[in-house]
Amino acid sequence: MTAVEQTRHLATAIPGPNSSALIDRKAAAVSRGVGTTMPVYAARAGGGIVEDVDGNRLIDLGSGIAVTTIGNAAPRVAAAVAAQAGEFTHTCFMVTPYEQYVAVCEHLNRLTPGTGDKRSALFNTGSEAVENAIKIARSYTRKQAVVAFDHAYHGRTNLTMALTAKSMPYKHGFGPFAPEIYRAPLSYPFRDAEFGKELATDGELAARRAISVIDKQVGADNLAAVIIEPIQGEGGFIVPAPGFLATLLAWCRDNDVVFIADEVQTGFARTGAMFACEHEGIEPDLIVTAKGIAGGLPLSAVTGRAEIMDAPHVSGLGGTYGGNPVACAAALATIETIEAEGLVARAAAIETLMKDRLHRLQADDDRIGDVRGRGAMIAVELVKSGGTEPDAELPKALCAAAHAEGVIVLSCGTYGNVLRFLPPLAISDDLLHEGLDVLEAALRHLS
Repeated sequence: MTAVEQTRHLATAIPGPNSSALIDRKAAAVSRGVGTTMPVYAARAGGGIVEDVDGNRLIDLGSGIAVTTIGNAAPRVAAAVAAQAGEFTHTCFMVTPYEQYVAVCEHLNRLTPGTGDKRSALFNTGSEAVENAIKIARSYTRKQAVVAFDHAYHGRTNLTMALTAKSMPYKHGFGPFAPEIYRAPLSYPFRDAEFGKELATDGELAARRAISVIDKQVGADNLAAVIIEPIQGEGGFIVPAPGFLATLLAWCRDNDVVFIADEVQTGFARTGAMFACEHEGIEPDLIVTAKGIAGGLPLSAVTGRAEIMDAPHVSGLGGTYGGNPVACAAALATIETIEAEGLVARAAAIETLMKDRLHRLQADDDRIGDVRGRGAMIAVELVKSGGTEPDAELPKALCAAAHAEGVIVLSCGTYGNVLRFLPPLAISDDLLHEGLDVLEAALRHLS
């Protein structure tokens, strides 16, 4: 395949005629419940560019929602997928197993935080892995209740919708949901500041607030697991105050509660560490991974302490496609690419570049209430001028303006007021600056 030219280029208006025709075909063929963010249809992608069917080249600041972390159609991944597909595409690991599955688990056990004996199991999606982590925790503790946090997102299946905090569009009209799910307050420094500086900056204090709620509403004797994103994704790229995660983990260890880190969006070099937990120096009992694990192919995993992972009975875990050999080949190539090309360090460099630009922009515009995130997982929380009231309309307008100019950018947050950036680590500094130039111009135009 010819490499995609790494420049932004608008051959037509967005959408162009070919994309417009496909939009009409989608309306006639695809369920209305499946929405799309951009009014374009992709034809090729690589590096920091997505090229659509009309020849428009768009700067990619979304990575397919943190999936193509190492870059789309990354050379090692493309070669590994082609080679594996030529050998065999499926046998089902539970029937006639294969080495690729074992090799991925070995790498996960090596790479995830923690020095003790570990085990892994492979699945297809983040939601599926979260469900299995809950199954494993319940099997190990012989307890049922699970605590998730305000603003959390853990998936779209029945159990993971129950864990997810935001109603629209994820939960509305789809209940009833799985029982024995409870919610505790998160450390949200920007919003906690409304209740005092100490709560916003002291993670241990914020954790004690959450633990008090858990003790009163659930009770440790009933609690199988606490599940948390080390940096929340759909909830708004919320980074808890230092000490919050460590205090929660210590409480879990003292009370026979499994601590599950959902690293679906934060894992595999995205945050300037291989896993976001490393920033806090914690070793979760179980870690859930997906998205960036396999360079664009569907794969997910649960990795954790051997005694917990081995608690379920034989054949209690699995699935027809879990750990598909082609996806496993892609994962092995993805891990090789991250390590060989120093992409953890690249993510840290992207953080420096983006935060420098965004903080300078914030200094001149009080509608940028907060700039936060780690690595290539950066967000700005937008508020109404002169205060901290969430402004959900401004991100919509900014996204629309950026899309029209050929920049892929996403919004998120419980209040719909967060603009999030998830560029592939293969993107150039020039493309990052150009994408931010477009957003800065749009922000000034909308002042």
